[in-house]
Parts: sequence; C-alpha cells; structure tokens
Amino acid sequence: MTETLLSVRNLSVRFGQNSHPVDAVKQVSFDIKAGKIMALVGESGSGKSVTAMSILKLLPYPKASHPGGEILYQGKNLLQNSEAEMRALRGDRISVIFQEPMTSLNPLHNIARQIGETLLLHKGLTGPQARERTLELLNLVGINEPEKRLHSYPHELSGGQRQRVMIAMALANDPELLIADEPTTALDVTIQEQILKLLQSLQQRLGMSVLLITHDLNIVRRYSDDVCVMYQGSIVEKNSTAELFTNPQHPYTLKLLDAEPSGQPQPTAESGMPILQTDNLKVWFPVKRGILKRTVDHIKAVNPCNIRLHTGRTLGVVGESGSGKTTLGLAILRLIHSQGGIQFDGTAIDQLNQSEIKPLRRKMQIVFQDPYGSLSPRMSVAESLSEGLEIHNIGLPAEREQLIIDALREVGLEPEDRHRYPHEFSGGQRQRIAIARAVILKPELIILDEPTSALDRTVQAQIIELLRELQQRYKLSYIFISHDLAVIKALSHDLLVMQHGDVVEQGKASEIFSNPTQKYTRRLLEAAFAAG
Repeated sequence: MTETLLSVRNLSVRFGQNSHPVDAVKQVSFDIKAGKIMALVGESGSGKSVTAMSILKLLPYPKASHPGGEILYQGKNLLQNSEAEMRALRGDRISVIFQEPMTSLNPLHNIARQIGETLLLHKGLTGPQARERTLELLNLVGINEPEKRLHSYPHELSGGQRQRVMIAMALANDPELLIADEPTTALDVTIQEQILKLLQSLQQRLGMSVLLITHDLNIVRRYSDDVCVMYQGSIVEKNSTAELFTNPQHPYTLKLLDAEPSGQPQPTAESGMPILQTDNLKVWFPVKRGILKRTVDHIKAVNPCNIRLHTGRTLGVVGESGSGKTTLGLAILRLIHSQGGIQFDGTAIDQLNQSEIKPLRRKMQIVFQDPYGSLSPRMSVAESLSEGLEIHNIGLPAEREQLIIDALREVGLEPEDRHRYPHEFSGGQRQRIAIARAVILKPELIILDEPTSALDRTVQAQIIELLRELQQRYKLSYIFISHDLAVIKALSHDLLVMQHGDVVEQGKASEIFSNPTQKYTRRLLEAAFAAG
C-alpha cells in the first residue's frame, strides 16, 4: 500500500457570518498518496479551489470558516496551526501553482528576485548561492537561456514562460506536496502539453505528491493516478483514474465525460459571391527608433493572407498565442490599420474612413474572449444591449425593450435578466450576454475571439450548440478564433492555421483534420487529440 501524505476528513467550508451563510464545501474527504498525482475535478463553483486553499489556510478568514473537519499532515491538523506555523509550511513543504501567473507574480520585481525571495525565506540563501539555485530551477523547468531571463519582468515573458517561472518558485524548496490550481487553463494546447508533461516528469523525478485541480477530464485521464469528482461542494465520486474512466458511476461524472465538444457543423454549400474576402491582407507594426523616430524594422503580426468566407459558413482560425489570429480578426473589422484588400458584402471596405464604414458595422460584430472585461460593470444588461440599437437607430425607444427581451430569449436567458449587472452572472451566462449583444443587431458576420477558452467543458458544449442554432436560423457567417481544436472541429467548415503571422495551412476543415499536410498542423492536432 502506498503511504498517505495528507488526509482531508469531513472538511466543510462556510462563507459569511450573517443569517444567510453559504456552505461552499460540505464534508469532503480524500487522501493524497505519497509520490502520486491526485486530480480534483469539477465545474467552476464546485468547491475545488476552496478545498485546496483550505490546506494552506489561504481563504479570506474570518469571512471563511470551517464548521467541521480536519486536514491531517504528518499527524497534525493544519486547521489548528497558527499563522506563523502556516507561513513556515507554505512554499516549503507544501507549495502552490496558481491559475493565472500574471496576477500571481509581482509586476515590479524581476524573476531572480521573486524566486530568490522564497529561497531566502525558507533556506536563508543569498548572493551567488541564491543565483546558482535560481538558474538550476529555471533549467529544471525548461526556460531557455535562463541567464538572460534572470532580470526579466513578468510582462516580458510569454504565458508558458510565466507558468514555468511559477513552477520553479513552487519547487524551490523541494516540497512534498504541490497544489496545481488549473495550471494550464489559459495556455495554448502545445504549451499546455509541455507544462503538464513537465509537471509529471518533475513529480516522478522528485517523488512529490501533486494535487491537480482542473475541469478538463482530458488532462485528468492523461496525467493523474487518482481522481475525485466534485459537484456543488461535495465529492460525488472517487476512484483510481483508470477505473473511473472505464466504469463511471455517478450521473454527474457521466455528464462531464459526455461534455467534450462533439458533432459537426451543419453542411452548407459555397455558392455565390463570398460575404468576406481578403487579398494579400497584412498587418505590420513599425518599430521606430532614434530622435526622429525613423522606422528601422517591422513586427510582422500578419503576413499576406487571402480569405474567402461564404454565407452561413464558419472559418476556424487556429494557432498558438502570438500567431496573429486576433490581429487578423481586428484587421478584418478595420479596428486596426492594415494593408491589402478587404471586401465585405460586395463593398471594398479597406479604403473607407470611419464615418463611411459606420453603417456597415451593424453587419459585422465581434464577441471577445473575456465577457467580464468587454461588458461594462456599470451598465445593466439592458443598457449594454440597447447601446448598439441606439447607435444604429434601430427601432423606437418603446420597441427596443422587446428587441432586448427577444435577444435574451434567443441565447437562453430570461427577460428578467435584463435588469441585472455582469457581476451577477456566471462566466457562461456572461458569454451568452455578449453573444446577445452581437446578435441583437442582426449581423451577417460575427468574429468570435476565443469565446469558450475560459469556460467549463459543459458550458462550452452549451455555447457551441447555441452558436450552431443561431447560425442555422439566421444564415450567420462566423470567423471562430481559438487554440482549442476540439471546439474548432465541432464548429468549422473551413480552417486557417497560423504560425508567427504566416498562414501555414488552409482548406476544408474536415480534410485538414483527417489529413494535415504541414508539420506544425500535425503537432497541434497531436497535442489536442493525443489518446488518454
């Protein structure tokens, strides 16, 4: 039998001290075995992170409390530890990797100082010793040319590099338990695979235990030894990973397993003139230097690109971060400067000024990745949806209320929701509001920029089905930008693969998915659809 490193027994977590407390976690029990990876899986709001943060007592006390339960580590209940005892434990014997490294790393300190801080605190290392250990850690997590990165700040690193730095900090003092809280959610599929393989190899090499928190069952299947499924604050199923995937028992587990993006886009013919076409469209950002600010070079965000999109079809645009996907979408909408021809609905829009293009904006809409950032927190749902109606003089003021109600119903929300504000909704509901804001104008083209990347798989499946229904009902044309190839496969008729600003492969989505011709495309597909 494998030795148990940490035991959680009947743990409950309650928020609020008033007459309406919320029980976020209810009598949860599980064991983390020494040298093994245990996954805690479930949708947003299921209590995964609250359970994990209880281990290190990182919840907002006294707002949070533990009505019952214990967390046993080395025979001692951590919930009874003093703050000084917990500080000695955190980052030393038990470490954590947070979901978003950009908010977890200090933007004012370079990488050497941030890793050196934990080495000083727990091991007393300074000067050359701290530098040597920092370089050793950066090498360990696969940072290229670590000497050059010592003095870099977080904003100067890519998402994958920042996550590797977070892992280096977590491993600095050789912990026994590493808590990885959604460590790859915002990363490209190839970077995600690199980070997870790195964590798995480090866990095996160092003999650590890992508590892996995720909502992605693909990750659980490939990287964990044991798994607990959480739903509404309770563990509804726990088993070895192999047994759970072979023989799932609980209806919620079955629902999660069935929530992978699936199906095919509705068949549609390429007939007539394309609704959108580009001719050698490119976006080069000038690099200016010197007193006279002369252009000395260009950042080639998008190299000459030709697109043909017909009515009612979806063009999927895939590639890693920095490949030029979003820049291409913004250029098509004339939201940034570009060169080359852009024809929309038979009109050459690349030469139009902003006042001339304004009437066409009703027909071209965009849904952004983060609806919480794109919806104004000071505007109710009704105010956000009516803004476009007012700008384009659609309907009389008395009629707009009904248009808003109809748009909300179309995306699966209730008419009463129009009086609420963005912070009162879940991530999936906010994304439905963002889609409603675009659809209410009855557009012909919608550009969807990573609209499902931050959503749980079950919510992703709902949004995909909604987009399919709206496309069929209104003959909408989509440009769907994503690094999630499972989502792209479920929605796209045509595919554009980008790398470093270049289009490396283009054609029918079904043909590219079944027989990719380019090495880069094959690498993306292997990372996305590797067998469990």
